[in-house]
Amino acid sequence: MNADELRALQAPLKDRYREAPEAALVTLRAEGRIGEGIACKVETGKRMVEAGLHPATGGDGMAACSGDMLLEALVACAGVTLKAVATALGLEVRGGTVTAEGDLDFRGTLGVAKDAPVGFRAIRLTFDLDTDASDEQLAKLLNLTERYCVVYQTLRNPPATLTTVCRS
Repeated sequence: MNADELRALQAPLKDRYREAPEAALVTLRAEGRIGEGIACKVETGKRMVEAGLHPATGGDGMAACSGDMLLEALVACAGVTLKAVATALGLEVRGGTVTAEGDLDFRGTLGVAKDAPVGFRAIRLTFDLDTDASDEQLAKLLNLTERYCVVYQTLRNPPATLTTVCRS
C-alpha cells in the first residue's frame, strides 16, 4: 500500500467523522471466561487465548501472562501505527522489529512488600528499522507513531476506569 492508497482508504472515514463526530466513537470490548484452575480464557478476535499466572507468581508457563499480552498489544499497535505513518509520509520501511520490554516487581503482585508497586515500573519500546530515512525523518516518524498509537497513548495517559461486580 502506498500513501495515496492509504489516503483513499481513510478519506471517507475522516469525512464522515468530521460531519458526524459521534460516528467516530466506538466501544471496543474484550471478554474472557473464568474457568478451571487459575486461568481466564480470552477471545482475541482471531482465536481463544488462555491467560494464567506468570511463572514468577506460581504459574507453569503454559498460559499467556496478561503482562506479556499488554506488551504484545503495545508492539502490535505501535508496529501497525508506524507502518501507516511511514506510508502516509512516503517513507520506505522495508522491515524491522518492534520490541517492548517492561519491568515488574512481583513482590507487589504477590503482596510480599507493600512498598513494591503492582504493575510495570517502566516500559521500553524500541524500533529497529530497515530504512534509508534520515535522522530527521525518523524523529518525525517516531513522534507521529507515539502520537497516534492507541495503546501507547493509553499507557501514557491512563483513562478513568470503573470496575463493577455482577452476579450471574
